[in-house]
Amino acid sequence: MNQFLGPVKTTHKTGDEPFHQNGEGFDFDLRSFWQWSASDLLSNATRGILAEFLVAHALGDTKKPRVEWDPFDVITKNGIRVEVKSSAYLQSWNQDKLSRITFSTRPTFAWESNTNSLAEERKRQADVYVFCLLNHKRQETVDPLNIDQWKFYVISTKSLNVKLGEQKSLGLNTLMKIGAKEAEFENLESVVEKTADNPVA
Repeated sequence: MNQFLGPVKTTHKTGDEPFHQNGEGFDFDLRSFWQWSASDLLSNATRGILAEFLVAHALGDTKKPRVEWDPFDVITKNGIRVEVKSSAYLQSWNQDKLSRITFSTRPTFAWESNTNSLAEERKRQADVYVFCLLNHKRQETVDPLNIDQWKFYVISTKSLNVKLGEQKSLGLNTLMKIGAKEAEFENLESVVEKTADNPVA
């Protein structure tokens, strides 16, 4: 008889945890892995996770570690589900011109970790979307750790559904045309709350 294995609980790490062999420590630790794997903050994958972290920090949702396959990225203390998307003009690789700004708005099938199954309905899973733009255009001074180089745009999922249907992506001009609200990092939480309370822009 097969035994069902539930999800493994993830705990916060400090970075000091050593790699070891049956308890015998090596001279490298978890922090060295993070430095090796995530120092390129301009890469699409790492920048996306960094944007999630910034939004989570602004909304007070950093007490639990990020879950890779959750149907949404952040949840506020009032239970508002937030999806985070990011884009940037500058990339890690050689560019002959600045990147065009696009954000994904693709509806998805939610995955339920407790049952290891996909939902039957494809939809946008969150209540609110936060689009994060690394709004800097000079390679020599770009710094994703500088909050002043980021812009944040907030819109309700209901507005996306009404105005985009199942459209899979949008550009910055379209985002502004359909009523996204620009927010500062310091007031992002209040803008998300207001957007959830008044979902049709």
